[in-house]
Amino acid sequence: MSKAPLRIGIVAGEMSGDLLGAGLLTALRRQHPQAQIDGIGGTQMLAAGMESLCPLELLSVMGFVEVLGRYPQLKSCHNRLIKHFLAVRPDVFIGIDAPDFNLPLERRLKQAGIPTVHYVSPTVWAWRESRLPGILQACDLMLTLFPFETAYYEQHGHPVRFVGHPLAQRIPQHNDAQQAQQALQLTQGKTYVALLPGSRLSEVSRLTRPFLDTALWLQARRPALEFILPLANEKVAACFWQQAKALKYQNLPLHALDGRSQTAMIAADVVLLASGTATLEAALCKRPMVVAYKLSPFTYWLAKKLVKVPFVSQPNLLSNSALVPEFIQAQATPEHLGQAVLDWLEQPEKVQATVHAFDRIHQALQRDSDQLAAQAVLELVDATATTKA
Repeated sequence: MSKAPLRIGIVAGEMSGDLLGAGLLTALRRQHPQAQIDGIGGTQMLAAGMESLCPLELLSVMGFVEVLGRYPQLKSCHNRLIKHFLAVRPDVFIGIDAPDFNLPLERRLKQAGIPTVHYVSPTVWAWRESRLPGILQACDLMLTLFPFETAYYEQHGHPVRFVGHPLAQRIPQHNDAQQAQQALQLTQGKTYVALLPGSRLSEVSRLTRPFLDTALWLQARRPALEFILPLANEKVAACFWQQAKALKYQNLPLHALDGRSQTAMIAADVVLLASGTATLEAALCKRPMVVAYKLSPFTYWLAKKLVKVPFVSQPNLLSNSALVPEFIQAQATPEHLGQAVLDWLEQPEKVQATVHAFDRIHQALQRDSDQLAAQAVLELVDATATTKA
């Protein structure tokens, strides 16, 4: 009697989760080519063989106020997924990031006897530590990207596996700016600043104006500067240009790109970007950066009361130091952001020291992440099957 194909349920909450999910699914398919996979993900997970049950854009929202605005849609999607996975009963369910959406889903499926994995630890060590008991109840296994997270779960006696960060495996230790500029058909020998206002529409809607105003501020002081603008997808691009309509940016030397954010970072001398996974990507590309973030006033007020770490960007969190400048909320002004960009351009010794720190981060995170994650998932599946036998 032939064995049934492995069945996997998986939900990624945003673009960075799509990258993680695609690598994991590709590694799983090497051992289970006939695996049946469905859930939520982006273009990369779809290309890796996942059947979509709901659009990724629905989940790609951040902030308490922003989530409330989409609550009916999110609740409907959540209920539909529970009904679907309880009916098909996958051999394992994997929630990638998006803890407020995925953990309740995992908890319900785990209660029904379906093994659950959470990939990317919630920042429970940084804020809302009261979530920990719920996290431990929701997943059978936690896959972490960073070593200090693994130690945190081990202290609480919960099954955990450090798999490193796939970006540290995929991005070379050394990158050639001239080669990247050539790939983007940019004139070599110029000084470039990359502008990355985020991959979520809520981020882009808040950071487009500050970023373009910063570019104008910089142009007034460094007329030879040029700007690279990689936009994550069509919806992000539409949001950006809608926000940009009222600004007099037409004379900016702005090179807009369809995606290719990593190449844009490597081609740039400095990166101005939204806080998030892109900050780690810029660090792995060894590029100095200036980090900005804006939330709704209520979300920011609430976060300030709950967050217990002094930084928001991943390079600063990983180094536990102010390695790169961060400007949050009202501090994210053209004057602050622009001056921080100029500081990098005018202080090559500081850039060199920061790049050495980025090297250390790269080495600490570099593992065969996709294969390690796949191996951990399959071990859980086998252990569950053995227990039920």
